[in-house]
Formats: sequence, structure tokens, C-alpha cells
Amino acid sequence: CFVGTKETAFIYAVTSAGLVHSVTRSCSAGNMTECSCDTSLRHGGSASEGWHWGGCSDDIHYGMSFSRKFLDVPIKNITGKSGSGLAAMNRHNNEAGRQAVAKLMSVDCRCHGVSGSCAVKTCWKTMSSFEKIGRFLKDKYENSIQISDRLKKKLRRKEKSQRKIPIGKEDLLYVNKSPNYCVEDQKLGIPGTQGRECNRTSEGPDGCNLLCCGRGYNTHVVRHVERCECKFVWCCYVRCRRCETMTDVHTCK
Repeated sequence: CFVGTKETAFIYAVTSAGLVHSVTRSCSAGNMTECSCDTSLRHGGSASEGWHWGGCSDDIHYGMSFSRKFLDVPIKNITGKSGSGLAAMNRHNNEAGRQAVAKLMSVDCRCHGVSGSCAVKTCWKTMSSFEKIGRFLKDKYENSIQISDRLKKKLRRKEKSQRKIPIGKEDLLYVNKSPNYCVEDQKLGIPGTQGRECNRTSEGPDGCNLLCCGRGYNTHVVRHVERCECKFVWCCYVRCRRCETMTDVHTCK
């Protein structure tokens, strides 16, 4: 069962974060009538430090509010119990995704002054790229916390010795251990990794060591034939050579 696994937690978080990011960016671009830039930062700043708020700050508050209404309310309706443990865990992971977007907000500034000096700066708040947010959530996924399967309104860690350690808003939570994705399981819809093409020199997720789950890999040579060194001949056709290349392809055993 995939319900309540680390992967499910990541999907909830990244979906919620993606919705915040997309809606907020649309607000700043003026594509939505319900929102625009963050009006709370129109005035103020630090005159003594030579900068003030200006430009168009991303209104992440609207984006987060929209995400809560769009994603959290259906969870309550599906479970029928707004306080059930599974619903509380899913809402927590939704909120973890939103908090990731908020945490990675940054301040961009533009200089004004004679000859390009930075005597005065106009600054605004902006979201990080979604790639950076995704990497942050991937790290949270890899360090996700298993909680007690006796789901109640209050979520608590499975390990009794760690229950006094508070669960952070940005932490991803799961209740069930993940199935073995290495081996095919038709009942669960897991294709396994046998026959998957892998990169022999990579240490990342596409590398043969990780993707093949320690089973090793097969190597075979693939011949590619394509047109190359094409030239236009007057008049009027294109003359090409026929090039062949041989490449090694590695597939998991």
C-alpha cells in the first residue's frame, strides 16, 4: 500500500508548494483579478540604510491561502473526519510544502544613484525558483519522520525515545514504510528496475549502482546511423554523408 509512505508525503508537499508558487507568480504577473503584488510592503524600508520597498513583491500570503482552501478542504471531505490522524498527516505535509516556499523567499534590490552608484536601493520580496524549492523538499523527503500508526488528532513520532523532540512545520511525515521499488510487483503496480537503462559513471539516481539495486548491469553496443555533414548544393538540393556511431548502453540485470 502506498498510502502514508515517504513518497506520498513528498507528493503532497511538492503539489502544495507548486500550487503556491504558480498562483503567487500569476498574481505578480497581473494574470488574476483576485490578487496582485504584496500591497503590505508598499511603504517603509530603512531610510538610514538607504533602501525602501518598491517594485512588485510576490504576495505569497494569497498563494498560501489559496493552496489551503484548494487542497486541505478536500482532505477533510474525503475522510469525513477533519481531525482524523491520516487527514492531519496529509494536511501537515501540504503545509510543509507551503512553508518551504515561504522559507526560501529572498529580497532582490535594484540600485539607483549617480553613475550607477548604490546611494539608494529599491527592494522587493521574491520567491526562489521552483527547482530550489524542489531540492529543499527532496532533502526533507530523505530525512522524513515516521510517526505512530495509531493515528490520533495529535501526530507523534513512532520512536518512543524521540517523542519529546517536536515535529517541525517543514518536516515531512509518513506512517507506512515504502515498498521495495527494485523488484517488480504487479499487484502494487511497481515495474521494478530490471531492464532500465542506467549511467555507469554516475553516482546519482541514474547511476547503475543505485538504479540496479546491487544486481549489476549488462552492457551492449548500439549502432546509430544518421545523416551528417550536410551541405547545400546549387541548385537545389542538400547532400549529406551517412555517419555511423557505436555507443555502449548499460541496462540493469
